[in-house]
Amino acid sequence: MEKEKLIKLGLTEEQADKVIAEHKAQLEGNYIPKSRFDDVNNAKKKLEKDIAERDKQLKTLKEDTNTNEELKTIIEKLEADNKAANDDYKKEIAALKLNAAIESTLLTQKAKNIKAVKSLLDISKISLENENLSGLEEQIKVLKEAEDSKFLFEVEAKADPKTPAGATPGASNIDTGSDTKNMSYEQLAEYMEANPGIKL
Repeated sequence: MEKEKLIKLGLTEEQADKVIAEHKAQLEGNYIPKSRFDDVNNAKKKLEKDIAERDKQLKTLKEDTNTNEELKTIIEKLEADNKAANDDYKKEIAALKLNAAIESTLLTQKAKNIKAVKSLLDISKISLENENLSGLEEQIKVLKEAEDSKFLFEVEAKADPKTPAGATPGASNIDTGSDTKNMSYEQLAEYMEANPGIKL
């Protein structure tokens, strides 16, 4: 309230001073100067802007967290898939090694048909540890002795004690075409050793 306006309204200068003093007394605790109002208002606007910025950042972080969670989930799934694939790979390698060791043993045991013999084996009872097979020899022994499966293995021919080694029964191994008259003593000795029972 301005003093000049009060005087224009018909008050004396003294009355105008009294009205202004009374007015100031009434507004004393409730009045905020415009400069103070502007400062507070600007601070309020700045805080509102800051809060809006924080909200935006929180929203972005929340979205990033979701993205990170999605990525984390994907990474965990990939790690699990990777582990499963690695475990499957190890199982396949172990199965291949076991299979190769079984086939190698069947070859040394003179199996005629490895596939047929393998189908009769209980693979679950065979294990391979440190290149050593266990559980196979016993099964092979049973198959070799059983009447219905022993034909799957070659039988080692036993030497006939009645037939001398190197001689075929009923056939003559004696060399009769050699000229012994012109041989030296050493040649004759070698010839007789190679042809026992020869008559000169």
